[in-house]
Amino acid sequence: QVQLVESGGGLVEPGGSLRLSCVASGRIFSINSMGWYRQAPGSQRELVATYTNGVGYRYGEVVRGRFTVYKDNAKNMVILQMNSLSPEDTAVYYCYAHLLIRDQTTYSDHWGQGTQVTVSS
Repeated sequence: QVQLVESGGGLVEPGGSLRLSCVASGRIFSINSMGWYRQAPGSQRELVATYTNGVGYRYGEVVRGRFTVYKDNAKNMVILQMNSLSPEDTAVYYCYAHLLIRDQTTYSDHWGQGTQVTVSS
């Protein structure tokens, strides 16, 4: 009933920038939280950045100061602006949303399919 579709991943040189976007669609009544996690090969999925209504932004320590997350409520979209990228940022980036589906009574977690970000010279 809900889809999260990421876009904007690709190859970028160290020190460069990349902009990821995620659009949520389907029978969505309300989105409480939306943002990004990432997972590198052999590593666990980790927080990148999220925005929660009424709370604010949360950033992973490793990306704080370099990445910025923006949430557009009207478009059910979240943007991740990544600057000063390094090879350590190479990972699959997953869009996340905590939302309420129409005609349901409880919020649920949803994940996108992921988009590859590779930082290499």
